[in-house]
Amino acid sequence: MAQPLMPHATASWLVDNTALSFDQIAEFCGLHILEVQAIADDTAATKLTGRDPVRAGELTQAEIDKGQNDPSYRLQMAKGPEQVRRTKGPRYTPVSKRQDKPDGIAWIIRNHPEVSDGAIGKLIGTTRSTIAAIRDRSHWNIMNIVPKDPVTLGLCSQRELDAIVAKAAKAAGIEAQPDNRLAGDREALIEQLRAEREAAKHAGEEGTAEGTSSYVLPAGVVDPFRK
Repeated sequence: MAQPLMPHATASWLVDNTALSFDQIAEFCGLHILEVQAIADDTAATKLTGRDPVRAGELTQAEIDKGQNDPSYRLQMAKGPEQVRRTKGPRYTPVSKRQDKPDGIAWIIRNHPEVSDGAIGKLIGTTRSTIAAIRDRSHWNIMNIVPKDPVTLGLCSQRELDAIVAKAAKAAGIEAQPDNRLAGDREALIEQLRAEREAAKHAGEEGTAEGTSSYVLPAGVVDPFRK
């Protein structure tokens, strides 16, 4: 069941301005009846400012009248609270990272010139005019712009960057190049693991041989296998 946007404040208003039962108010606001009792007795931890659900469009006066005339009646919300939805537009970037946008844009332009300005704008959250200014080096701060990976800067995820690069490459008919940046590290890791496995194997064999050859017969006992 939908609930008021501010249930405790709405309950406070209903307690002060209507003859509804605590059970009705608790049911409508999605609260425990003891919470409503505490609000009514002014024993709640925080003094609440009432919120009029009629003015907010969540409850009608007719519903309140029905509830006051019939204690068993359950109030029906007129409409649910408005949900805040993200509208289409540039990606939101925290203020602390906005100064890094030009560096990220410059990196994409240098390393992936096939990516369109529109795609860069959506990825980084910037305008076409800013991208164009960086492309033709007319940006007001062009002397201080240093191309940096936008993923490293925290402006986007690696998956998002890979997606727009792959899409742009496909549209331009460019064969996607494998990412070999970690190839050397990967090969080195494989060699290291192989060497460690071989060393462990040799150590086990030496331990076994050592265990059989280091057995010492008690004094006075002749080894029957010695020739």
